[in-house]
Amino acid sequence: MAEQTVFELRQKIAQAREVIAHLIEKAAFNGAEAHRALEYFGSDSFDRDFLPWPHHGDEGLRPGELNASNDD
Repeated sequence: MAEQTVFELRQKIAQAREVIAHLIEKAAFNGAEAHRALEYFGSDSFDRDFLPWPHHGDEGLRPGELNASNDD
């Protein structure tokens, strides 16, 4: 991957993190999953299974079906 492309992808991820933080603040949502997303998008790591719902035809819960009772 070209150096410019890597730089632009890193900038896009930084923008995504800022958008998530802004939406969390606007929604007054401060739960564990919100912090998990901010931490993930603020790091350089990649987790193929980051999404809590299926992304390749697997079985599982969609976002609206998730139980938010574990949020702090």
